Amino acid sequence: MKKKLAKIVTLLTATMLVAGTFAGCGTEGGSNEGDLNGTLTLAGSTSMQKVAEALKEGFMQKNQGVTVSVEYNGSSAGIEQLLAGSVEIGNASRSLKDEEKESGAVENIIAIDGIAVIVDKENTVTELSTEELVKIYTGEITNWKDLGGEDHPITVVGRESGSGTRGAFEELLGIENKCDYAQELDSTGTVLATVAATEGAIGYVSLDVIDDSVATVKLDGVEPTEANIVAGDYSLSRPFVMATKGEISSQSELVQAFFEYINSEEGQEIIKQVGLILPE
Repeated sequence: MKKKLAKIVTLLTATMLVAGTFAGCGTEGGSNEGDLNGTLTLAGSTSMQKVAEALKEGFMQKNQGVTVSVEYNGSSAGIEQLLAGSVEIGNASRSLKDEEKESGAVENIIAIDGIAVIVDKENTVTELSTEELVKIYTGEITNWKDLGGEDHPITVVGRESGSGTRGAFEELLGIENKCDYAQELDSTGTVLATVAATEGAIGYVSLDVIDDSVATVKLDGVEPTEANIVAGDYSLSRPFVMATKGEISSQSELVQAFFEYINSEEGQEIIKQVGLILPE
């Protein structure tokens, strides 16, 4: 009997030691730094989806007790949800409006993005002046032949009302509430796909989503590149904002940790890897 008990104790001890060893190892590539737990909620800009998803995944990998939930429903909607208290961070691909700031939203700029003007790949027009772009979007120029291209009507594509990209684009060109859109679409990806598939179409999208399905247009002789935005030579650029209701220092431990991650070496590298420019 004593021999049996001794054997059982030995087996239990060995089992506990093995379990402890694996528990200490954790999940490969991840950790739970600071033992953070809970859910972090964000909502807003569809243009910020690429960077928001990358930061979300990186943060959750380092803090495996945390879930980050992001809704992509447009800049204005995201700020409205923030101010209503239904999310902790509102994503806006534009500067905050005075009335939003007066209501308590604080503008935390995490990156700078360029707005690229795009056309279908068959379009022979490769360059526009700012004046020509304004005339296209306000309906004064309606055919590509008037710009040195083929005799084909221009299909003017843009974002829906409330989009941060649309707001920034129209504000930078001074054409708020003056645009004559053929199509107003509800996401950056839809604009990209529509312009790619529509002969004679023109649109605008975040620089970091550009792929080989469309052609970008030089503006005043300047290509939409990171180098040209940093140099101040390309005029269509805007901030990517993760707004909080009140200063970051007054937010929950989880929100503060998320911004610490964004500003860490790893977070900053993620922002650069998705094609955005770090704010000064």
